[in-house]
Amino acid sequence: MIGKVDRSVVRNVAYARENVKNMERHNERRNQNYYNESVDTGRTAFNVHFKKCEEGYLQTFDRMIADGAISTRGLKKDAKIIDEMIFDVNTEYFERNGGYEYAKKFFSEAYKMAVSEAGGEQYILSAVMHADEKNHALSEKLGRDVYHYHLHVAYIPVVDTEIRWTKRCRDPSLVGKVKEVVKQVSNSKKWKSERVRGEDGKERLVYSYSLLQDRYFSHMQKAGFRDLERGERGSTAEHLEVLYYKIKKDRDAVTALDKRIEKKRTAVTALDEAISGRKQTADDLGKKVEKEKKQLLELKEKMSVAKQDAITISKIESMGEKHTILGDVALAPNDWKTVSGLAKEGIQSRGIISRLKEQIKSLVNEISVLKKALQKYQGQSVTDTMRYYQAKQRAPNRMKEVIAEIMRQPPEKSVQTDKMKERGQRTK
Repeated sequence: MIGKVDRSVVRNVAYARENVKNMERHNERRNQNYYNESVDTGRTAFNVHFKKCEEGYLQTFDRMIADGAISTRGLKKDAKIIDEMIFDVNTEYFERNGGYEYAKKFFSEAYKMAVSEAGGEQYILSAVMHADEKNHALSEKLGRDVYHYHLHVAYIPVVDTEIRWTKRCRDPSLVGKVKEVVKQVSNSKKWKSERVRGEDGKERLVYSYSLLQDRYFSHMQKAGFRDLERGERGSTAEHLEVLYYKIKKDRDAVTALDKRIEKKRTAVTALDEAISGRKQTADDLGKKVEKEKKQLLELKEKMSVAKQDAITISKIESMGEKHTILGDVALAPNDWKTVSGLAKEGIQSRGIISRLKEQIKSLVNEISVLKKALQKYQGQSVTDTMRYYQAKQRAPNRMKEVIAEIMRQPPEKSVQTDKMKERGQRTK
């Protein structure tokens, strides 16, 4: 039986401005609630910052532009402006080599490599090792709490770009010559694929992230961490472990979101029942409840799509049951095309999940407002009002005529007023 292979991977994720805040809140543990139930907020103090961002990712980014340290010349509005390198190793590796202290030593070296890849520590926004995410499967296996250590490095992708003198220059001799070299923000230029000549003398196109894996593996080997292996270069199996990790995260997020929506639906149902018992407020509150029901139905439809995706994911996982002699996962070209396509869709689904969470938050606020509205009517008698509604339902035309007749007559005097006048006359 082939034993567990320890592999360390690094993956790079690019973010547009609108998505940076979500990534920052996760990395810096600024959320109050996490869809990932593995996060143990009681252990957040054990997270290690190799570099901490004091003013916020976007604030630092904008300040560096104002200071002239970086340039966004030629950058589109929806361009990726901040990248994140995530360094990961299977949990058992650290458990066998010293746990938390060994993880700090390991990722300290990985951070040095990240600084080199970013072009200098001045372009690193934040680097934090998470030590507060529980590995439930391994915890059950070992009978104690075990945590999964990994490193998040947020940075600005910059490349040296030459700015040349144009024909507008007054000195013709300078036209076409280099005017200045700026640090241009560009994810696409930072991570370009390259043509590499192999041992057989032939050139092949190698993806930039594959080259990143090469450099990372070489760096850690030279640093003394030689008990880790790298997947076969160019193999589709190289990224499967990371891909399955992403898919599992998204699937767990959808499951957790489904549970939260179910709780909100139960709350709305209870509120609906309370409203039905008080007809005097049913007209106004009923409209609000119907609006929330409609929103929940829309969420249910989205969750139905997400569940169908989970079935597709299950089929993808079954693809990984075919192994080569060396233990790598082998995929047919069509299968890999399906898997890689879904990985991209998985990244997009995070944005959808984020919007759903915001909708849930809005529903919670509206429910709170409705509950406060109901409290105003607690303890009031509704017998007369109920009789009015029942009479109106049974004989709407007669009720209309009675009301019209009442409105034509002068107001009736109360019985108490008549008795008081009577007593006054007797006294005289």
